[in-house]
Amino acid sequence: MTVSEHIDALRKLMKERGYDIYIVPTDDFHQSENVGAYFQARTFITGFDGSAGTAIITLDHAGLWTDGRYFLQAEQQLSGTPVTLYRMLEPGVPSINEFLEKHLPEHGTIGFDGRVISMKNGKAYQEIAEKKHGHIVTSEDLIDLIWKDRPALSTKPAFALELKYTGASTTEKLARVREAIKQHGATTHVVAALDDICWITNLRGRDIDYFPLLLSYAIITMDEMKLYVDKQKLTEEMYNNLTAAGITFHPYNDIYEDLKHLDSEETVLLDPSRINYALRNCIPEGVSVVESENPSVLMKSVKNETELHNIEQAHIKDGVAVTRFMHWLKTHVGISSESPVTELSAADKLEEFRKEQDGYLWQSFEPICASADHAAIVHYSATKDSNVPVTENGLFLTDTGGGYLEGSTDITRTFAFGNVPQNMKENFTSVLLCNLHLANVVFPYGTTGGSLDVIGRLPLWKRGLDFNHGTGHGVGYLMNIHEEPARFRRYLGNKAPIQDIALEPGMIITDEPGVYIAGSHGIRTENELMICEGETTTYGRFLYFKPITLVPIDLDAVVPEIMTDEDKELLNAYHKRVYETLAPHMKEDERKWLAEYTRAI
Repeated sequence: MTVSEHIDALRKLMKERGYDIYIVPTDDFHQSENVGAYFQARTFITGFDGSAGTAIITLDHAGLWTDGRYFLQAEQQLSGTPVTLYRMLEPGVPSINEFLEKHLPEHGTIGFDGRVISMKNGKAYQEIAEKKHGHIVTSEDLIDLIWKDRPALSTKPAFALELKYTGASTTEKLARVREAIKQHGATTHVVAALDDICWITNLRGRDIDYFPLLLSYAIITMDEMKLYVDKQKLTEEMYNNLTAAGITFHPYNDIYEDLKHLDSEETVLLDPSRINYALRNCIPEGVSVVESENPSVLMKSVKNETELHNIEQAHIKDGVAVTRFMHWLKTHVGISSESPVTELSAADKLEEFRKEQDGYLWQSFEPICASADHAAIVHYSATKDSNVPVTENGLFLTDTGGGYLEGSTDITRTFAFGNVPQNMKENFTSVLLCNLHLANVVFPYGTTGGSLDVIGRLPLWKRGLDFNHGTGHGVGYLMNIHEEPARFRRYLGNKAPIQDIALEPGMIITDEPGVYIAGSHGIRTENELMICEGETTTYGRFLYFKPITLVPIDLDAVVPEIMTDEDKELLNAYHKRVYETLAPHMKEDERKWLAEYTRAI
């Protein structure tokens, strides 16, 4: 069936049930950023397969809302379908809520599957319906009724991380969470976010491609944690260890019924952005509810000493792999016209180099290997149909990462080949300056990432350029590669200011400015930064960033003439550290090459 046929089938059901609007988000039952095959409903109904977006289907219109990372990709994938692209944050483009308010008729009905809509969004949709004297229906997954060959829920086995990797036991983590529950005046905590549950239990899963998360829910009280999970995914050792920590096991979907039987004397702590609307509505009206961010969100973002040590080791391994890949590219691109290096073959080769490293498990997200104008699509993913040779005269962008037992990596490098036009080199150098300037900031404790975002853009702004995504995001420990709450970003998707938190020592955050010129080229330079404790003066505590990604910046694309002496010193200092750290792990020919590509300028 085509996208048009899928939408027609959905509208037929909408008419039968009296729905005026049906909402299909990207989410799973846990409000995950990336979802498993079973939850690709928005892709099914629109044909757009980016990781962020919401489809709104009315009886005579279909729209997709997505952010600036995906504008070009969405344009291409929606072409020839009846789906209209709504570019979020662009002037004159209505937000989802504005569209609903305008197009929902008086006494109209909005439908959606309450399990895949967050409590926060569900309440907003309910308020919109009530303004029109209408209502919402959340009990049916209409997509399931028309998706005949829908994949099954994942049944892949889980695995546990040893204490030498986590630095803290489940018992210790539960004690911290319970203390936070008390501080919120609550007695019970309902958790649906997969990364929070994985952090607490020290479990990981394979239920979402690239992201080692385990489909599960949890209810935590002062003396018990109920874990709702498919027990067949757990080994006997996992079961016994978690049982010893006071965890009991229950079928995955039983949480909905169990919540209906909460005692009226309970006070429940839950996160409105990380729990689905259906779960919230299972809690009886007489039960007190405290709405606040899950305590584990901040806890897991501040890595302990064991995790920080491990993460640095993972980045050394990854640095060796990616630097060998860079050497391979420089010695193979343009050599053979009969068997050229392509976007897909380059991605495979990088995976080979990573597999050589001890502790490597898998890629930490779907690799982005984009040649020439493909790199202008921020989250481009090469396919057999789109795959092209790596350009012999231009730029090639790779945004990839590795999942290691010691942590996750996320690195972007843009490589130059042949005769690169001067304007591309100047764009490359401006992006590099954004990266260097942000990485070398010293700032007082209490500073938010949003307030530093501008530093990662100024060199581009001076040239009338910018990029339509955040400058950086937190990184999880063998979990989500995008981890809240750390970020360099000023606005949410609705242009509202971010409710930012202060950056804390022990957080890991990316530094990834870029430039994207449609039809021409794309550039991004990304390092991970560790937030470290600096000196304390009469003005208070100061923090600084330590770059932990160690891979050369391609000097073939750098224009030294537009760099100050201080800029050059920053790049030279970084390259000196790259060489000193990686050279002992490289072969003789690789070391000689590395010395050339980390030379002082």
